[in-house]
Formats: sequence, structure tokens, C-alpha cells
Amino acid sequence: MELLDADSPFTAAVVEFGGLRRQVSLACVPDAAIGDYVLVHAGVAISRINAEEAAKVLAALEELDLGEE
Repeated sequence: MELLDADSPFTAAVVEFGGLRRQVSLACVPDAAIGDYVLVHAGVAISRINAEEAAKVLAALEELDLGEE
């Protein structure tokens, strides 16, 4: 995760998922930091998750063949 304008009340970050990089809002998780895993919905990071949970989500998406969308 790469933070963008961390001093703004509307902090955003660039996150990577399946090789894609997207800009997302951190309004719901203002305490997110570089190296954190976040769940993203509609361009908004909605929660932080630990690395183990992130691995489970990625594995489930790969099983469904949704990891690249």
C-alpha cells in the first residue's frame, strides 16, 4: 500500500491486488498503514485484516477464478 496525501482528511492509498494497482479511499480505515491488508469495496477500504485472513480470501478467490478481476 502506498499512501497518498497522508495529511489530508480524505487520505487515499494505492493498493495492489492480483497484480493490479488501484487508488482507494481510506476514510473508513484512517489507521491503515503501509504493509497492512485491507478489504476494499467500491473503491473504499472498509476494514483492515491480518495476513492470514488475507491469504484465505485470496485462496478462495483463486478457487472461484475471480482473483484477476
